[in-house]
Amino acid sequence: MFIPESVQNREDYQQCIRFHGHTCMGVTIGYLAAKAGLDLLKASPAIDEELIAIVENDACCCDAIQVLTGCTFGKGNFIFKDYGKMAFTFGNRQTGEAFRLLLKQEAFAVPKEEKLLAEKIGSGKGTAEEIKEYEKLYETRGISQFALGAESFFIIDKLDLRLPPKATLAPSEPCDICQEMVVQTKLEVIDNQKICLACRA
Repeated sequence: MFIPESVQNREDYQQCIRFHGHTCMGVTIGYLAAKAGLDLLKASPAIDEELIAIVENDACCCDAIQVLTGCTFGKGNFIFKDYGKMAFTFGNRQTGEAFRLLLKQEAFAVPKEEKLLAEKIGSGKGTAEEIKEYEKLYETRGISQFALGAESFFIIDKLDLRLPPKATLAPSEPCDICQEMVVQTKLEVIDNQKICLACRA
């Protein structure tokens, strides 16, 4: 999808690109989701753990969300759920509010006329006029979608969500099998042995 210059030129967008390493639609989706999440929560990026972000995929979008929201794995307020969905939940521990944003199926649906032109151009049979027409359709669609804001891209639901507790610190002790040090909360007791997840597998 065409990303308007008004978005590409934003410093916070470029910050996401620098962190991720390249421009792509995944980063753009994460950027839009994070901006919308902060707006919905009326919040600034997290300094500590006051915000949480729950992502349901491990794609490029996650980098932009960490950059913009201040939620990170290290702080324990960036939570990954391996569901394979383009869905993002943002919550505020101070207010108890949370919103889930799900990418709409039709968000990047290409109109038939544009798709046919793209296929023709891709096969090397497009004329100069058709290339120009395709570029105009592509750009116009992108600009109009971005102008409509987050609701053009996402289904937004306010959640009654019990926000996860703040990250807790726990001592480490050795696994009874491999003897490697493991955070206590990640050890399981099996047949009177404290076993790490790696040895259990």
